[in-house]
Amino acid sequence: MKMIDWGEGLQLSQLCFGVLPVGPMQKDVKPAEAGELLLEAFEAGVNFLDTAQSYQTYPHIRYALDRWDGHHIHIASKSSAETYEGMQEAINEALSALNRNRIDIFHLHAARVGPEVFDERRGAVECLQENKEAGTIGRTGISTHSVAAVREAARQEQIDVVFPLINIAGLGILDGDRDDMAQAIAEAAGAGKHLYAMKVYGGGNLLDESHRALQYVLSLDGINIVSIGMVNSKELEVNLGLLEGSVDEKQLKQTPTSSKRLLIAPFCVGCGTCLKSCPNEALYIEDGQCHVDEDRCILCGYCAPSCPEFAIRVI
Repeated sequence: MKMIDWGEGLQLSQLCFGVLPVGPMQKDVKPAEAGELLLEAFEAGVNFLDTAQSYQTYPHIRYALDRWDGHHIHIASKSSAETYEGMQEAINEALSALNRNRIDIFHLHAARVGPEVFDERRGAVECLQENKEAGTIGRTGISTHSVAAVREAARQEQIDVVFPLINIAGLGILDGDRDDMAQAIAEAAGAGKHLYAMKVYGGGNLLDESHRALQYVLSLDGINIVSIGMVNSKELEVNLGLLEGSVDEKQLKQTPTSSKRLLIAPFCVGCGTCLKSCPNEALYIEDGQCHVDEDRCILCGYCAPSCPEFAIRVI
């Protein structure tokens, strides 16, 4: 596994394991089963995991960490907390749940928020900075789908890492298109920020062109690490092969991987709560029920936990 040097002794695997899909927001894999998959990834050289407070996947990661005695595993987490106190609670939760005294990267979780996030969540940013100074956080960051937020992050001295959404089809990008985001990423890299990319496969919508999609993102100025969500050994094998060059286009077409879709159960009451949590305005209410615009949906799963009827699931 290729290692990327982020300086100050931080060496990260080019493949970051995105832990969101194994959690209850998507496939809802049991912690032990997901933990065994993470252990497979560790054995293959992966040393970088991305999670979040809202993903509810700390137990899955903890299962693997408690059973691993090899190379150090670096963890990035995030929280949508808006206040100092809320962010401190999120950091403490991560430290306790993962049995760590330091989280390597902690982000403002700001998927659908623009550059105003740095003012609106000033207390949370101050909390991240103070925890970095205290050593409980290695680096501070922002996770975002917004071009404008990436550009503003480039100007924010207290932000070390930017985790932007980018893919070859431009799915899910806010405040611009694919090329706008690529330019913003380059600006952030030029300002000295470290970046890794999310939604390389558009939440599963681009799996049929995985090789081309992956190569596009890795060709961008500023991106040399990709976070990819995986839920089984075959997906792990394919992504490792793509990055290591041992899987070609022909083999890829012959190798089945998991597909995902957003399921809205018939007992949906059409309350509209989920619409507020969708970063891409892919949900709408019609005839008293929620429906999904599949051309806009990136299968992030953020809508699922917001549903008071538990009627939404990414499967």
